[in-house]
Amino acid sequence: MLLLISLMTGTVYKSTGSWYTVKTMNGKFYECRIKGRFRLEGIKSTNPIAVGDKVEFELETKNNTETGVINRIEERKNYIVRKSVNLSKQTHIIASNIDQVFLLVTIDNPPTFTSFIDRFLVTAEAYAVKTILLFNKADTYDSETLLEVKYLASVYRQIGYECIGISAKTGKNIDKVKNLMVGNVSMFAGHSGVGKSTLVNAIEPSLDLKTKAISEQHMQGQHTTTFAEMFDLSFDAKIIDTPGIKGFGVVDMEREEVGDYFPEFFALKQDCKFNNCLHLKEPKCAIKQALENNEVSYSRYRSYLQILEGEDEHYRTDNWDSE
Repeated sequence: MLLLISLMTGTVYKSTGSWYTVKTMNGKFYECRIKGRFRLEGIKSTNPIAVGDKVEFELETKNNTETGVINRIEERKNYIVRKSVNLSKQTHIIASNIDQVFLLVTIDNPPTFTSFIDRFLVTAEAYAVKTILLFNKADTYDSETLLEVKYLASVYRQIGYECIGISAKTGKNIDKVKNLMVGNVSMFAGHSGVGKSTLVNAIEPSLDLKTKAISEQHMQGQHTTTFAEMFDLSFDAKIIDTPGIKGFGVVDMEREEVGDYFPEFFALKQDCKFNNCLHLKEPKCAIKQALENNEVSYSRYRSYLQILEGEDEHYRTDNWDSE
């Protein structure tokens, strides 16, 4: 016998592709599925519902088991998307309604290229998501690596991004990260193997997220998280743990607007001679002049050109795991 109960609302805490774990205001969790029509409403994403979504669902009771049918998604305040791994013309929504993202960066175990960092930051800017860079594994830095970290951090701090050197293993600056998390929904992202699960375990040991070692053959991480999942923490904070991201293709962006999501370019664009300047070969371009004066980072400008030319970031990360 199937019994339909009144409408309920909640937040999606976990997605496994076909079922969604939803938490209601009273703290109860329900396993929910979606109505087929969600896939017919012109949503180009491979996943119409993402972790962090606020949803409305009808509760069904069948054979003494309660499950829900999601029939509406509330408007998102923001979300993070990337190109679908298998369907390049579609997007994959990683998570929604995020207060901030901590992007974990490692220099050489595994390496995080600036092209990946910049593509992530551009997407975060485009969808109004605050990003903080965490340079992890500080306990492994030699003098050369430390100089590289300091240089990269100075590049991104100058633009306006907060950068923190941390060690998930030794606990360096973990309290600083926790203080930033209080009262917020925070997402942790980065390549596989950068230490997301180790960091989350250091922040909240009771979660005991699975971790794996770095593959020595390719210095690449091995995926420990299959699906994005939200967790309630003991200090008035929520986190969204995500799968390791292989590449980060920028989607749904016109050439003319790419520069607007590089804050240091946006601040200078009014000084360009032409309003529609693409900062390529145009005369009297403020961004090109700033580049010559070392006021704009060459690595950032190179990332801008790659995005503008539609180059796939995977060319630098062919050996990363795919999800």
